[in-house]
Amino acid sequence: MAMVGLFWIGEDAVHVGAEPTGAASGVRLTEDGVAVLGAGGDRSWTWDEVVRIETHDVPVRSGVRRLASMAFDAALVAVTGDGELPPAFTVEVATTGETVLADAHAAVTGGIYLPAEYELSALLLRRLAEGGADIADLLAWGRDHAAEGTPPREEREALLRKWAGA
Repeated sequence: MAMVGLFWIGEDAVHVGAEPTGAASGVRLTEDGVAVLGAGGDRSWTWDEVVRIETHDVPVRSGVRRLASMAFDAALVAVTGDGELPPAFTVEVATTGETVLADAHAAVTGGIYLPAEYELSALLLRRLAEGGADIADLLAWGRDHAAEGTPPREEREALLRKWAGA
């Protein structure tokens, strides 16, 4: 699997944030539609039913502030020996009949996203929900490249622009 923006991309599914394990919650995007996993039971909708996907409270900082936060967190873990889960954020899935909120965990190293990747990811989520982008493009990339791991920042941003049609 590989991280591109807010997306954790594999061969058969794309997760908003980290892929949930165990009882953790999350949001999975497939060619069939959108699924909210975890707390409260799994729910799913076809792409035709989804009208909006938004994220809230995503940790975003500039490159310098991101590095400073990561250094502080590493020092804290070294001193206390107490590591934490990556930061959580909220994914809002609105359908023709309801709005559901789900927690997702940051998939990016250090748990903090750069502004450009976050903004392009948010645009791509909007375009996916509106039908202006196709999850099949992300999945095709995942089948061909996810095993190679997360690409460099410039490539991630270029992929997000391409997928979102930006």
